[in-house]
Amino acid sequence: MSDELSLRTELIEACRSMNRLGINKGTAGNISVRHGDGFLISPTGIPYDKLAPEHVVAMQWDATYKGDVLPSSEWRFHRDILMARPDLHAVVHTHSTYATSVSILEKDIPAIHYSIAGAGGPSIRCAPYEIFGSQELADRVVEALQDRRACLMAHHGVIAGHGSIARALALAVTVEELAHQYLLCLPFGEPPVLTDGQIAAVLEKFKTYGQQSNTALEGLRHAS
Repeated sequence: MSDELSLRTELIEACRSMNRLGINKGTAGNISVRHGDGFLISPTGIPYDKLAPEHVVAMQWDATYKGDVLPSSEWRFHRDILMARPDLHAVVHTHSTYATSVSILEKDIPAIHYSIAGAGGPSIRCAPYEIFGSQELADRVVEALQDRRACLMAHHGVIAGHGSIARALALAVTVEELAHQYLLCLPFGEPPVLTDGQIAAVLEKFKTYGQQSNTALEGLRHAS
């Protein structure tokens, strides 16, 4: 399987996974991933269970594309995020229930749980409202994502970016969990939050969290 076909197939499977995971409904969400001299993006208005690799749209940075299949109406913020953030290789956008609810309140998600560090810092910002698909929204989103890998969009939904489609999708799930926890706390007032220093310590610990290479593991054994 070619690299491009593999990415197209992975993107489609991730779109279907969003709905299976309960973080999206219908065709509301969209996904993009870097490829070649541009990026691949899910199309607009095609049910995920009907998607085929040829429906995924290859766009250039100047927003040109070939064929009759239209890209997602949100292509502008996908393009601008990927152009502004070379560290991000995939972007997932969903209308997940709890994260969208927090966005309706026009609130940032604060550091109520250490897992927020997965988004890059001590908060998940909420970008001010702009109409979907607009350049204004793209500009607001890029600003909200400064030093972060996820943000909310007021009265709209959530964006998560990472080094791969799988990691961006996992981060979108984490944001939904954090939003749910935050909403459960709010009836009791604004919850206590972790300090910036505590989140910085988590970010440092995350660098060696999970499975390590054999070389790294060997080094840890010798150091112990």
